[in-house]
Amino acid sequence: MMTAGRQPGFLAHAQGDSVAVAMRDLSPGQMEGGYLRGPESVTAHLTESVPLGHKFALRDIPSGAEVIEYGVPVAVATAAIAVGQHVHVHNLRSIRWHSSTAR
Repeated sequence: MMTAGRQPGFLAHAQGDSVAVAMRDLSPGQMEGGYLRGPESVTAHLTESVPLGHKFALRDIPSGAEVIEYGVPVAVATAAIAVGQHVHVHNLRSIRWHSSTAR
């Protein structure tokens, strides 16, 4: 259960999502957060800083694998992403544009 009176460091939308969103600027280390739909609280270990509003990996995501958020695929990993790593335009491509040739 999340510590009383503390805002979560991150939120994931649904259990099974591969990424969560930072609710404030996060530093590497152990972080407490929660799900909008799913377990009340969860902890994650960040391996690098994650800015407010950016995502980080809740599990390992192989290069070429779908990135799941809101319980649906939203992007494709363009590089292998380890659990706790910052997930952003440097290592994913929107699923909407995945089949386009523009890089």
